[in-house]
Amino acid sequence: MPAPTDAVSTGETSLLRRACDIFVATFKRSATAAAAAPGRVNLIGDHVDYCEGYVLPVALPFLTVVVGAHNDTSSCRVVSVSDSGRQEATFPIPSSGQLKPGEPAWSNYVKGVVANFPGTVKGFDAVIVSDLPMGAGLSSSASVEVATFTLLEALAGSNVDPVKKAQLCQKAEHEFPGMPCGIMDQYIVTMGKKDHALLIDCRSLESTQVPIPHGDTGILVINTNVKHQLTGSEYPQRRAQCQKAAELLGFPSLRDATSEHVEDLKRRKCDLDVIRRAQHVVEEIRRTEECAKSLRVGDLERVGELFYESHETLRDLMEVSCPELDQLVAIAKTVDGVYGARMTGGGFGGSAVILVKNAAVEHLKRRILSEYKGTPTFLVAVPSDGARKLNI
Repeated sequence: MPAPTDAVSTGETSLLRRACDIFVATFKRSATAAAAAPGRVNLIGDHVDYCEGYVLPVALPFLTVVVGAHNDTSSCRVVSVSDSGRQEATFPIPSSGQLKPGEPAWSNYVKGVVANFPGTVKGFDAVIVSDLPMGAGLSSSASVEVATFTLLEALAGSNVDPVKKAQLCQKAEHEFPGMPCGIMDQYIVTMGKKDHALLIDCRSLESTQVPIPHGDTGILVINTNVKHQLTGSEYPQRRAQCQKAAELLGFPSLRDATSEHVEDLKRRKCDLDVIRRAQHVVEEIRRTEECAKSLRVGDLERVGELFYESHETLRDLMEVSCPELDQLVAIAKTVDGVYGARMTGGGFGGSAVILVKNAAVEHLKRRILSEYKGTPTFLVAVPSDGARKLNI
């Protein structure tokens, strides 16, 4: 039996059955289409996707499942059911008027996708269920967006190019929830592959599947259970500071910057925060490329070193960590069998990701449960497939 502190994926079949049952109970008929999309954890490459850098995420076995059917009206009726309760929203289809962000706030993730879907959207009813931990930095928002988009594809009998799909879901998040996210989350949620990480070039939008070595090592995600609100000022501020650094250097983004360019910013006595953000981005892009190469050859010792380096600059230069994340990484560093640990995601709470030998996982959990000041939740990150249509 899993411990109360372990998050265990419900499984696609169970989530689909639950969503279909709720649909019948709510709308008094059966759903005709279904889709699923995973969450994600980023192994390395944080706060660089909006700087056109490289990122290396994996898709998780935790899913958002959406089922639906056309309703012969000009309205979209959506029910979301999660551990926090049941929520409902109704809004018009795009052709009957301009869709705008509004209350309830959660519905903006769905509205934005409906507004940006590249085809005719007819009125529909839908039910959303998910076993993704909310607020854990595991991209529950992108999971909802891409699952909704995939449902609309199923209802329309269409297939949109995967990269275009990720871009449209990103655009939806920019315009409706108002979150200026990079492309990583929607991309990996759309195109993840079992047993692989995905090295994404956030400039060209090209990607390469990177096999995750099998054997005695796994990826453990630890949710701090510290909640964060990324639509606040902190995340947009970091993005603006990175853009400022690029403008000072005459680049469209920090993708083209080098360590020498960071030194130039220092000589010019630029704003210290701008310099720090630029230094993290330059170093993190290099680390991400090296991490992918190290994974390919099975050099897990080097991967672990890169994890620790990444956490240090996210903490000290990007300043997006928090005491809880720092403590988890510090504990992990003292446990035999741990290769490396780092915060992952946007920061200000969320999760840490740890590369650890399978034989050391339980000892690591015990150490964290005895020493961590908060209430952690453990999640084994088995690299999984991306979004797909489901058969009902």
